[in-house]
Amino acid sequence: MKADPGNLLQAIEIETGQRPLSTVLWLHGLGADGSDFVPVVDELPLSSVPPIRFIFPHAPMRPVSINRGMVMRAWFDYDDVSHDGLVREDIASLRQSQLAVDALIARERERGISAGRIVLAGFSQGGALALQAGLRYPEKLAGIMALSCYLPAAQTFATERHRANLATPIFMAHGRTDLVIPAAVARSSCQTLIEAGYAVEWQEYEMAHSVCAQEIMDIGIWLTRVLA
Repeated sequence: MKADPGNLLQAIEIETGQRPLSTVLWLHGLGADGSDFVPVVDELPLSSVPPIRFIFPHAPMRPVSINRGMVMRAWFDYDDVSHDGLVREDIASLRQSQLAVDALIARERERGISAGRIVLAGFSQGGALALQAGLRYPEKLAGIMALSCYLPAAQTFATERHRANLATPIFMAHGRTDLVIPAAVARSSCQTLIEAGYAVEWQEYEMAHSVCAQEIMDIGIWLTRVLA
């Protein structure tokens, strides 16, 4: 796949040094934008990791059903996340964003970063998209980081997942008091991945739908392991 510069999502880029050797593509949550996690870069303990290019793309503007059709930045439309794990997603918009992520990966490869040096990361809806795109990508990635999220399109996961990323490290983290995406939903997604043969590192924190200092430390340790 060759990236079309005219169709690429706008994004914020930060490089931790000259001539980056790897890329972390970090997807924000519903209603936020690419700037949301930019401050985290300086907090990550990455001193032993070769230079990294962090890319924080902006999701497109679209109506969101769960917010009564309000237009905001969203990777896909959806209606609800319930305690039994039922998510009524708009699959067409989810797949559209998956293709947009594929295009960003293609652009990184054109810039000299191999698929095996690319991490897909995301928070909330962005984390769901990281799982959607990463588990279906046809070449092995360095890792998938899924924060405060769940496995989307679970009904097609078994038939659409690609074996190329079966051994790819996955980091999942969640807040025990999360009321937006209940921890039970995330745990169920994690269990689904483990039973399917994936290597998932699971972390829980005393927080709601957010990130915390210990989580940022654990992310840095994990990124060091998969990118050093």
